[in-house]
Amino acid sequence: MIVAKQRVGRVRWAVLAMLFAVTVINYAVRAALSLAAPSLSRDMGIGPLELGLIFSAFGWAYVVAQIPGGWLLDRFGAPRVYFWAIVIWSLVTAAHGAVVWLSGTAAVTTLFALRFLVGFAEAPSFPGNARIVASWFPARERGTASAIFNAAQYFATVLFAPLMGWIVSGFGWPWVFVTMGVFGLAAAAIWPMVVRAPRDHPRLGEAEMALIVEGGALIDPPAQAPRDSKEETRQKMRVLLCTPTLWGMYLGQFFVNALTFFFITWFPVYLVQERGLSVVKAGMFATLPAICGFAGGVLGGIWSDWLLRRGYSLTLARKVPIVSGMLLALIIVACNYVSSDAMVLLFMSLAFFGKGVGAMGWAVMADVAPRNSAGLSAGLFNMFGNVSSILTPIVIGYILKETHSFNLVLMVVAACALAAALCFLLLVGKIERIGES
Repeated sequence: MIVAKQRVGRVRWAVLAMLFAVTVINYAVRAALSLAAPSLSRDMGIGPLELGLIFSAFGWAYVVAQIPGGWLLDRFGAPRVYFWAIVIWSLVTAAHGAVVWLSGTAAVTTLFALRFLVGFAEAPSFPGNARIVASWFPARERGTASAIFNAAQYFATVLFAPLMGWIVSGFGWPWVFVTMGVFGLAAAAIWPMVVRAPRDHPRLGEAEMALIVEGGALIDPPAQAPRDSKEETRQKMRVLLCTPTLWGMYLGQFFVNALTFFFITWFPVYLVQERGLSVVKAGMFATLPAICGFAGGVLGGIWSDWLLRRGYSLTLARKVPIVSGMLLALIIVACNYVSSDAMVLLFMSLAFFGKGVGAMGWAVMADVAPRNSAGLSAGLFNMFGNVSSILTPIVIGYILKETHSFNLVLMVVAACALAAALCFLLLVGKIERIGES
């Protein structure tokens, strides 16, 4: 009996492992510019506001491409669309290294354009993660599975921040981008062998298929599914834009992502400019908060699924970790009141542990997405949430330009954590699949 259970669980967890690995690379690509930024901005003469605008370029494209990306996921299937996304973002990332030959306005413009293209290529990634998890995992495992792929953003820093700091110090910042492009292409080569739609996977047995279907998984439609009419598409959009619970989730994810994009854009700059660390030390320093964020992310999902198995409602099982985690993240503001690097490390680690616990938005989206528009709803959710990826870097750059200090920045980040908790607590209603109540 035990052996049978192990066989049942093997394929879907292998798929999740691949999602995790690709998401680690995804976030390392996003963070590459922030690790290179202190050296790059010095070499290129780029100021804080210009750097903030360059950081925001990713967000502009990422937001604009969410709805088309979600439609592509529903139309052609997440495995196929995701594969080409990995290939494109890897090639464009490697091309960042060529900016070293430019200067002045040409360098700023090219960096903005390249970051824009990376954002465009990565747009289907998180909706794709959500779509694949919703297809492969029953509801009682979905919180853990979603938390694992979402926690990969922290593991990216654990694994790659020291490496990227060492590359910048020893070989120069252009090689950070080339290295990350190579990692991405290697992942793309492995992807088709591991990730497929459940009904197309050669190693998926009947017992596991029955398990995920009976558990409420959204099995991918055939690749040649009929195209929606314009009226059907409009009807889907009306549901996704007129459901109050979804608006609570959209706003909540916006504020959660403010913390995410502080961490992957300005956090290394904070360590170098505000705390006086070298680039190599900043990369090492960032690993503990990242480890804590990763641990919080995984534990948040486990906690949520444990509550569900204990008989608590889905609504309570999802909201308790979200609200608790985001309230803990408020401690980030304490960094303004200590001078010791050790205390800053402690408070940052606690804040990102809390943020990891509370980052359950994708699990909730997998729980509520309408069956006939899972990709589109995930794309819309990611679009609204990632408006933060545009505003956060620019707002922080403007604050730094005016105040020359991160004190107000950390207060704003803490306020976003509080706002996220309130959105999920007060605006998100009963958590259940839309259209099936």
